[in-house]
Amino acid sequence: MNDMSSMNRERKKKELKRQVISTGGGNAAVKEEAASREERPVKRKRRRILWILLLLAVAGGLGYGAYFYMNERVYTQFVAVWEIPVEEGGTAKYESFGTNVLKYTRDGMSYINAKGETVWMTSYEMKNPAVCVNGDYAVVADLQGNSIYICDLTGVLGQASTVLPVIRAVVSQTGVAAAILEDSASSYIQYYNRDGSPIDLTVKAALSGDGFPLDIALSPDGSQTIASYMYVEGGELKNRIVFYDFSEIGQNQKHLVGGFDSEFEDSIAARVIYPDETHACAFTERGISFFSSRNQAAVELISQTQTDETIESIFYSNRYVGMIVRTSGGENPYRMEMYETDGSQVFTCEFDFQYKHVDISGDMVILYNEEACQIYSTGGSLRYSGELGMEIEKITQGRSAGTVIVTGPQMMREIRLQG
Repeated sequence: MNDMSSMNRERKKKELKRQVISTGGGNAAVKEEAASREERPVKRKRRRILWILLLLAVAGGLGYGAYFYMNERVYTQFVAVWEIPVEEGGTAKYESFGTNVLKYTRDGMSYINAKGETVWMTSYEMKNPAVCVNGDYAVVADLQGNSIYICDLTGVLGQASTVLPVIRAVVSQTGVAAAILEDSASSYIQYYNRDGSPIDLTVKAALSGDGFPLDIALSPDGSQTIASYMYVEGGELKNRIVFYDFSEIGQNQKHLVGGFDSEFEDSIAARVIYPDETHACAFTERGISFFSSRNQAAVELISQTQTDETIESIFYSNRYVGMIVRTSGGENPYRMEMYETDGSQVFTCEFDFQYKHVDISGDMVILYNEEACQIYSTGGSLRYSGELGMEIEKITQGRSAGTVIVTGPQMMREIRLQG
């Protein structure tokens, strides 16, 4: 009896144990299935993110590859896309403007776009026309004469007539113009609206004291002016750089917001520019000086790049400035140096091409003479070297990467460079 009871109790214990184990395992399976269902969306989301990142990486690589191919590709051949005759022959001069060039002579000027089409033209009479271009505006002045024309890509906006002879004329990216005028005792910087009407604003400098302005430039909005003055002190000829601000900021300082004498006393800044809204540059026979006008009330000199070698040429755009110097010897007689507007160096390279002109056009640095050219990227890579099948007076970048517009005394031609 006792044995049977014991056996029954053992059997019931085992049965109960089996039920407990079976029930616990079921709960674990249920829990595992629920956890799996929760993890599946997370895994899918992770896979989608990984795929997106992979696609972005591939797209970035392809984009960089395309950029590198289009902007650093080396060309060895060329083909003409179109050409048109030039009527004025060798009497015309050209300045980069808009998508192509502003053509000007003693008798008039015209704007030619990247398709070779004459957009507009106007007539005048000048003995010594000179052009200054800034963005979509240009000014044409008769040096030692009395006529100033202000124009944009649509045509002539206004004309100014001066009593005193014009020594230099410049324009801002808003169409405000300024001219250096002189008489026997003084020089004047006179300002004009885009329609040619004079602004009631003049900077006068006595030749015997303040000196003579060699060059001036206007900030993009026309509110600031940088001027390079030559003056005599102690029987020596010296140079100073001066900044004027004609906005409300400069009123408390009688418009004078910067003056630099000692830094330029042993050099001559024959060219000054405002490449962008917050920087200005002065080119001397010793190098390039870089200024910051972020604080309009106090312009500061931030860096100077100087050399003991002979500076052959300077070039600049609204993003870069550069110079070409004659080296001391070796296989390459020239060295080209290019900088950003804050003075940081972009590249330097040596070459042996006998150039006569150098320009920045788009993302090209172009060196050329009457017969041939060398074209560099703004990263310093040589992209093309050779002739272009015509006599050359001006080269600008074309409508697309790898194309250039070449102007000569007899024709204008669009050329596509090929590998």
